[in-house]
Amino acid sequence: MRTILMAALIATTTLPVFAAERCTAPKDKWRPVDELKAELSAKNWSIKKVKIEDGCYEVYGKDDKGQRVEIFFDPVTFAAVGSDD
Repeated sequence: MRTILMAALIATTTLPVFAAERCTAPKDKWRPVDELKAELSAKNWSIKKVKIEDGCYEVYGKDDKGQRVEIFFDPVTFAAVGSDD
């Protein structure tokens, strides 16, 4: 019983943190995906694919160090807001 209560407590206290990581801006405020690609390319990123997930742009590719990445970006500010890792 104690284990179940601890799991429930952890789930309810961490859930808002995960929800806050995703993007909530209305679509009419979004900047074009080509602008995000241009910004990342200027930072020596190699972009393979960009899709929309959880209200964010999800970028697949390699960063400036050549590391494979799968990162969510806010579609208004282009701030990185998390990853699936």
